[in-house]
Amino acid sequence: MIWFAIRDEETRHFEPADRGLPTDRFVPTGSLVIEARLSSDGRPRTLLSFRDVHPWERSLTVKALPSGGIVLVQSQNGEMRHMALSIDTTERADLLRITYSWDAPSRECALSIECPERGTVRHTEAKQPWPLWQDDVKAMALSDYMVEIDRGVEFIAFSDRIEPVGPMPSLSASVPLLCSGAFRPAGKIRKGDLVETLENGPVPVLDHVHRTVPARGSFRPVRLRSPYFGLQRDIVVAPDQKLVVSQPMVEYMFGCEAVLVPARHLVNGTSAIWEDRATTITYHQLILPAHETLIAAGSPVESLFIGRMRRKKDLHERSLLSGRPRHALPEHMLSAHQVLRPFEAITLVEQCAA
Repeated sequence: MIWFAIRDEETRHFEPADRGLPTDRFVPTGSLVIEARLSSDGRPRTLLSFRDVHPWERSLTVKALPSGGIVLVQSQNGEMRHMALSIDTTERADLLRITYSWDAPSRECALSIECPERGTVRHTEAKQPWPLWQDDVKAMALSDYMVEIDRGVEFIAFSDRIEPVGPMPSLSASVPLLCSGAFRPAGKIRKGDLVETLENGPVPVLDHVHRTVPARGSFRPVRLRSPYFGLQRDIVVAPDQKLVVSQPMVEYMFGCEAVLVPARHLVNGTSAIWEDRATTITYHQLILPAHETLIAAGSPVESLFIGRMRRKKDLHERSLLSGRPRHALPEHMLSAHQVLRPFEAITLVEQCAA
C-alpha cells in the first residue's frame, strides 16, 4: 500500500493502510499531500479543515495566509500544534504542492511547499508529531460534512510513507527511449545502460528513478499523440515533462533554434489529451551525466534535471535520491533553451498545425 486515500472533485477513494487491522487506529508514518492554486488577491484561504469530537476532540487545518504563508494546525483535547512556511507573493498564482509528513516512531515531522512549475522547494521540520487516526483520514477522503475543502484545491491524498520532494520522474513505464539503435521501455532501462541523446550520442545512464503518485493535479497523465511532435507512437507523460521543439516556426516566433514546452501546455484535445484512467500512476526517469536530451518514440524529451543537488544536503535528504551518495550525483546546468509559457505554447502548436 502507498496511497490509501485520494480525493478531488470527481474521486473519493479510501482503503485501509493496513487491511489486516481495523480503521480505528493511528497511521504511525505517512504523508498528506495537497495541491492547490491560490487566488492572487491575497485573501486568507482554508484549503483543508477537518474536525471531530468523538471519541475526543481533534482537528486538522491547512490555511493560506494573506501574508503569503501556509500554516498547518493540529489540535487534540485542547492542545494545539502548528507548522508554518512562507512563500513568495509571486508564487501565489502558481500551483502549490503542500506535503506534510510525520514519523511518530522517530518523533519527527516536516512541512514542505513546492512550486512544480518553477521547481522550487521550501521546507521546515518539527518534533513530537501527532499521527493521524485512520478513521479521520477516511472521513477527509469520503465525508461530506466533517471536512471542508477549498475550491482551489486540485486534490488531497494520503500515503503510508514519507513522500519525497524535489525533482520528480515524468515518463510512464511504456515510453520507448532510443538505446543503441533500438527503442526500450523507460521502465526497463537501468543504471549503466547506454541511451542515445540529441547532444552527445550514446551516454551511460547514471541512475533510474521511479515513483508512484496520484494521477491528479501536477501528476495527471498527458497522452501526447502521434504523428504530432515527431512521435512515431503515442506516449503518456506527466504534465511537467518538457519536450524539445525545434521547428522552423520556433526560430521565426522566438528567435532561437529550439524551445522547451511542458506537456501540460500542449493539451488541446487533438495533439495532446488528458489520460484519466487510473487512480495512481508510476512515472520513471533517467539521470544522465549532463542533462542530455532523450529520444522518446522519435521526439526529443528532457531527461531528469537535478541541478546542483549534490551541494544541497537538506534537499538531497528529502528527495527521491536520498539513498544515493551526494558525491556520486552529477551537476546539471540550466538548459539554454527557453521554456515556453502557456499562451506561447498554444500559439506555437496552432501555427505548426496550420
